[in-house]
Amino acid sequence: MAVAGPAEGRAKRKRHADVIVIGAGLAGLSAARAVVAAGKSVVVLEARNRVGGRTLNQPIGGGKVIEIGGQWVGPTQDAMLKLAKDVGVKTFKTYNEGNNLYYVDGTKQEYASDGPLGAVPPDASGIVDAESAILKLDDMANATPRDAPWTKSDAATLDGTTFETWKQQNTTTPHGKFLLDVGIEAIFGAEPRDISLLFLAFYIAGAGNESNPGTFERLINTPGGAQDSRFVGGSQLVSIKAAKKLGKRVVLKAPARRIVQTSKGVRVECDGLTATGKHVIVAMAPSLAGRIRYEPGLPALRDQLTQRVPNGSIIKCEAVYDKPFWRDAGLSGQVVSDASPVRVTWDNSPPDGKPGVLVGFICGSAAREYGAKSAKARRTAVLNNFATYFGDKALKPKQFHEKNWSDDEWTRGCYTGYMPPGVLFDFGTALRQPVGRIHWAGTETSTIWAGYMDGAVRSGQRAAKEVLAKI
Repeated sequence: MAVAGPAEGRAKRKRHADVIVIGAGLAGLSAARAVVAAGKSVVVLEARNRVGGRTLNQPIGGGKVIEIGGQWVGPTQDAMLKLAKDVGVKTFKTYNEGNNLYYVDGTKQEYASDGPLGAVPPDASGIVDAESAILKLDDMANATPRDAPWTKSDAATLDGTTFETWKQQNTTTPHGKFLLDVGIEAIFGAEPRDISLLFLAFYIAGAGNESNPGTFERLINTPGGAQDSRFVGGSQLVSIKAAKKLGKRVVLKAPARRIVQTSKGVRVECDGLTATGKHVIVAMAPSLAGRIRYEPGLPALRDQLTQRVPNGSIIKCEAVYDKPFWRDAGLSGQVVSDASPVRVTWDNSPPDGKPGVLVGFICGSAAREYGAKSAKARRTAVLNNFATYFGDKALKPKQFHEKNWSDDEWTRGCYTGYMPPGVLFDFGTALRQPVGRIHWAGTETSTIWAGYMDGAVRSGQRAAKEVLAKI
């Protein structure tokens, strides 16, 4: 999104508040709500011409929408569920009736969507292998402190190991390895070789709440998992309604370029606007926060952290049909596949099932490859995958929508920032540590459900609490 600067010679607008929040996604809006609830003033600065951050509704006609960004919510994601309830957005269950499909080595197999293995296909040659590895990961996560994973006794060793290396050492079958691969790709938009084992343990540990330990299964499952439910009216509606309640405190098309802090306060310089206040909350992914200019400069540990937390690579693709024809064949719309580029799909139809919508994700290395191709080539490849799974009716959608989040100027990748080896152990302490009057939010900074909408909400609330304790 190109943002025009102020006209030549025109004075910048000025805003003042107790707290300045940079970013009008779920983290920033949640921080602002908490500040207002405490009786303090706030201004929220957003680079885009919309609110919602990594959530984005896509109209498909008839007053209906699909989500082209983050969309699901599930049990233990209490902060997001409460926010949605507070602003009046309801949820509905992700379609999960009929059979799922498992497509591997050119063979298609149906399996129960409500079976004991959840989202994991009952692959005879790989399921025992994969399940054994998942149980080991859950045990590892259980022993990992959510708020300080770098203090784990073997943290240095784990952080020096990629998940790929661990996978090779802890699985023995090709299909067992594949099932883990497709799970990691779908969760992070990254490859097993990209991710530190300590970071994965931390991430799994956070897939719960204060009274429930995190599990790998909760990350990948639909019923009872992170894909359990969706929002009526689309996930972005939560941010839209939250922003509406904040009113003129939210300023769009105001990308923050520089933050200057002194002993008396902070000044945030944007295109066309300057905001001053007592404290600032930077509510965005670490890699984007690192693109702001800071005066005085950030401590080395924080600055180098922002250089080391890349965002995942995801292209989200959705095909809209007259009706969800796969349901007539007794299928749920959920697929796990070794085909390329789309390895996972869901039924993404509106609550009433009209029209029918299939969503597929191009993840990790495939997103990097297909992101360089033409839109036409991607569309053809995606629809060919859909047809392989659901038949030739899938080749002729009424609409086709895609969003490559790596191309988005103010996001540069989804779903979240992830940590390669060597980052969490050495630089993790800088994730949430304030720098003077600068505080950090964003889903990456959460200790619970990091990388998810729930983590974003929690991070904003935590950062607001920090600030309110000082003013």
